[in-house]
Amino acid sequence: MNEQSRKSRALTEALAIAFLAAAVGVVLPLAAISTIFAAGIELKPSAVIALSILLTQGVSFGGVALLYLALRRGRIHVPLRWPTSSDWHWMAGGSVLALAALGVGLLVVSLIGLPVGEHQLQDIGAANPEVFLLLIPLSFLLIGPGEELLFRGVVQGRLRQAFGAGAAIGLAAVTFAAMHLMALSGPLAARLTAVAVLLLPSLVFGLAYERSGNIAVPIVIHGSYNAVLLAASFYALQAEAGG
Repeated sequence: MNEQSRKSRALTEALAIAFLAAAVGVVLPLAAISTIFAAGIELKPSAVIALSILLTQGVSFGGVALLYLALRRGRIHVPLRWPTSSDWHWMAGGSVLALAALGVGLLVVSLIGLPVGEHQLQDIGAANPEVFLLLIPLSFLLIGPGEELLFRGVVQGRLRQAFGAGAAIGLAAVTFAAMHLMALSGPLAARLTAVAVLLLPSLVFGLAYERSGNIAVPIVIHGSYNAVLLAASFYALQAEAGG
């Protein structure tokens, strides 16, 4: 197999596994929640969100990633170990850097005057602020582990075999950011701007994984990143409600 064919195969395989996980992540929660409502069982918004995340990031993303790794029979290794002192430094620094990258991206698009799409959870959280608090632990328990195992462990790992580390980080970050398009609200242009901004912290996740060689590092960075944004959204609503 020549170099071009090897790269094409790796890219196709990585995208296929990402889209398969995304498809399962849409169908499975929809089927489960529809079945529950059809049975006459009412769920609070927080319960719907928790169940959706469990079935999407936990079962779908994590399950598809683990199945792929099993089928590859060790040809892709996702290193996981108890964090070393260097790993802890990456976790702390990476969390700050990811948030800073987001801030820079938002500042740039603000100066340019581009509208930025918001995550649909913002609308749900505006009516049910407790959802933001619920999502903080879930960011560490389900969202971070499921998304990082899939996009950094599997997608970036597979791309690294054909493209090298630098290109793999970039391509995996683009794939990860693009997958959020359907979760955003607003006009298409605004959602695409949000995806472009999200690309910046995504690069930090990928770089931290590559430099640390431990999937636990981007998992913690991702969870911390989400937790800060969720807490900020919650307290912003509380301040607004308080007058």
